[in-house]
Amino acid sequence: MANIEKHVPGEFCWIELATADQAVARDFYGQIFGWTFKDTPIGPNDFYTIFQLQGRDTAAAYTLRPEQTSRGIPSHWNLYVAVESADATAAQATRLGGKVLAPPFDVFDAGRMANLQDPTGANFSLWQAKKNTGTGITGLDGTLCWADLNTPDQARAGQFYSDLFGWQIMKEDEDAAHNYWHIKNGEEFIGGIPPAAYRQPGAAAHWLAYFTVSDCDATSAKAKKLGAQLHMPPTDFEDVGRMSVIADPQGATFAIFKVAARRAGVS
Repeated sequence: MANIEKHVPGEFCWIELATADQAVARDFYGQIFGWTFKDTPIGPNDFYTIFQLQGRDTAAAYTLRPEQTSRGIPSHWNLYVAVESADATAAQATRLGGKVLAPPFDVFDAGRMANLQDPTGANFSLWQAKKNTGTGITGLDGTLCWADLNTPDQARAGQFYSDLFGWQIMKEDEDAAHNYWHIKNGEEFIGGIPPAAYRQPGAAAHWLAYFTVSDCDATSAKAKKLGAQLHMPPTDFEDVGRMSVIADPQGATFAIFKVAARRAGVS
């Protein structure tokens, strides 16, 4: 476990749940991850939930806006990437073929953000920190540990993010069915891009966030008991770890991950 005081540019720094039922979501994630929460009013009968572990911020949630539900946007998790300038990065994303869904704007005195879409259709956000640096803890059950980009075009997406954030895209091999690309930001591996062959047919491009757990089976079983669906039951990946892909009771999808003993340095 380690506290995070500041996120370096290019790092996943925040994760936010847009949900159809904020109260149910608070209870669900509180039970499976042990998150506590603080609610901050942001309007009449409206509030922003900050989830915490050991008093450090881990994630957030808000209720889907009417303009989102009217467009058929479902409950979902959204990832933020730390940047030095939201304005400069959003402009660069446009030049690289991405779309700006929400131009840069200030979030009170917490920071400045923008919502973007990559050229293959996956949405993500930028965060230029001011008073709020983002997630404040790592290495503990219920903390963000990884993110996969599910996209129909590995090459196009990889080039976009490499040009935008300076990520190194590390390719495993040239076998189309096994060529999982790792994403490295500076000296840290932060995510990956699975081959298109792994994608569910017809699924839109999206980022999938992973949270650390110490018992993948128990956590997925508890989630299912609380009304979640298991898109992928607990599954071992040799020398990597054990993981499960879960849709919460409102349909927002995320993954849980227990690192393999050998990879974690345990003999």
